[in-house]
Amino acid sequence: MDMSDAIIVKSSRLKSVVWNDFDRIKKGDTCVAVCRHCKKKLSGSSTSGTSHLRNHLIRCQRRSNHGIAQYVTAREKLKEGTVTIANFNLDIDQKKDDSLSLVNIKFEQEQMKEETVDTGNCNFDQRRSRFDLARMIILHGYPLAMVEHVGFRVFVKNLQPLLELVTLNRVEADCIEIYEKEKQKMNDTLDKLPGKISLGADVWTAMCGSEYLCLTANYIDESWLLRRRILNFIIIDPLHTEDLLLENIMSCLMDWDIDCKLFSIVLDSSTSDSINERIIDRLSQNRFLYCNGQLFDMRCASNILSVIVQHALEAVSEIVNRVRESILYIKSSQTVHEKFNVMSKEVGITSQKCLSIDNPLQWNSTYSMLEAALEFRDVFMLLQENDSGYTINLSDLEWERVTAITSYLKLFVEVTNVFTRSKYPTANIYFPELCDLKLHLIEWCKNSDEYISSLALRMRSKFDEYWEKCSLGLAVAAMLDPRFKMKLVEYYYPQIYGSTSAGRINEVLEGVKALYNEHSICSPLAFDDQGLAWQVGNGLLCLPSSEKNSRDRLMGFDKFLNETSQGEGGKSDLDKYLEEPLFPRNVDFSILNWWKVHTPRYPVLSMMARNVLGIPMSKVPPELAFNNSGRILDRDWSSLNPATVQALMCSQDWIRSELEN
Repeated sequence: MDMSDAIIVKSSRLKSVVWNDFDRIKKGDTCVAVCRHCKKKLSGSSTSGTSHLRNHLIRCQRRSNHGIAQYVTAREKLKEGTVTIANFNLDIDQKKDDSLSLVNIKFEQEQMKEETVDTGNCNFDQRRSRFDLARMIILHGYPLAMVEHVGFRVFVKNLQPLLELVTLNRVEADCIEIYEKEKQKMNDTLDKLPGKISLGADVWTAMCGSEYLCLTANYIDESWLLRRRILNFIIIDPLHTEDLLLENIMSCLMDWDIDCKLFSIVLDSSTSDSINERIIDRLSQNRFLYCNGQLFDMRCASNILSVIVQHALEAVSEIVNRVRESILYIKSSQTVHEKFNVMSKEVGITSQKCLSIDNPLQWNSTYSMLEAALEFRDVFMLLQENDSGYTINLSDLEWERVTAITSYLKLFVEVTNVFTRSKYPTANIYFPELCDLKLHLIEWCKNSDEYISSLALRMRSKFDEYWEKCSLGLAVAAMLDPRFKMKLVEYYYPQIYGSTSAGRINEVLEGVKALYNEHSICSPLAFDDQGLAWQVGNGLLCLPSSEKNSRDRLMGFDKFLNETSQGEGGKSDLDKYLEEPLFPRNVDFSILNWWKVHTPRYPVLSMMARNVLGIPMSKVPPELAFNNSGRILDRDWSSLNPATVQALMCSQDWIRSELEN
């Protein structure tokens, strides 16, 4: 607009304080408000009001921030659908069912006077905003360096001119402070646990080649919910010796003060047995391990399946590669592809599967590739007769071997899918799946093709190493499922062990009784979920040692109660549990909810169930169940200081878990 002949209007009717920063200029019938700071032109009509002028002054970058509050009037703070500047509460008319609660993600900090900008009726908290930014970076895994990116700084400055932009070093320090506060909360949680903790250990690889040891606590809380929390994420010395690994693990246990609460530790199949043996020796010196540590040393079920599959695929790599090359040939040109489709129709193939190349890092994709190729077996053989360029030439015997290998892989995929169906699977689900797998391995070893039978024998040998170490723990967990109890063991063991099954079943039963008896001894854990001071001892209720010494007169009563509590009323929890009928099997069954409801009836056995069912028999997350490459640390975080990496990884896990809850 040409303002050459415009005139400045000065009127006593312009009483709003905004006119201290605007000139009202009139040209003809049009009125314009011109900002005295940035010269921006806005509507100055009397019908336009002044709200848009106030909003401009709040955002105007050329204007000093001093005095902004006078423009933020009560009229502008609408009750709904606005951003309220005074307390920065976001409420965009969200529905109750799908709204994001901001209560859980606020960073509770004392406001520091020197970091709070007083703008009249509204306070802007620099410290609170800084920590909100740090928590956002932790929660979503953003690179810390984003705070120094030009685009981010411009965005933030335009969004809130009052916010003092932080450096990478400042936001790193804020993240570590958040970690320390979250760690204290985690410490308090572990201190109050009603049961034991099972530890999972994983090795992560950073993009720079460094390796980190990730220790994860698995436990069932007072509400009978299975929890999984990262406790430590520490860099491993490149030498990676057993002594150093042992010291790293023991140091973490002592730091969290959970060495006395440890029930089991789950490692990968590749980890040396001596590591766990030495941990058991260290813990047994001053601490109590159930069943002399028989259930302490466990191995990851998903990991052993993946290892067996990888070994099998390596053994048959020549055949698998020829299938892969056959598919690549089909996809090498449009002409060959069209010829292949024509032949498929001639042969009568109606399969909806598509030929595709596998991803070597995802072994289930190799299964999918072989499965699809088998559907077109006859077409490949016809192509071999009619296309001189196709020279890969798989024989009938090789196709039979592909069929056998694919059937093996199919079972491993199905079992792995069962293990990863839930984000937090309980220990009872593994026994029937692994028993079934063991029976198939026994059967595969009988294959008439020596090539296949020798492959199956190697797979079985690898599985048996795992089975001998973990079968007792798997069977005990299955026994604690009220839908099966000992019946599942009694069903599978005769098929697996034949004439020696009776002795094997008795070993499981004796192991169950031994574990139960050790839980029935006076426990340092609270007896019930309501915080009563009673504890379980020798199958009876007894007082904690601190009160027991001052209440010796009741020891005679305990003896009398023990002598008179015989017959039906004196049966143990375990006896009653095993004698009662099985709980009906249905798809909606929740084993943790069942034990929560039946804790009053089985006070000792429920303590045992809480500890056993919390063992992470498989510690691989669903998204990595078929992965051959291991766990990789994010590129941006890989370059950070190891102490910062631990702070970010642990606090991210804790904050995300809090939001899930």
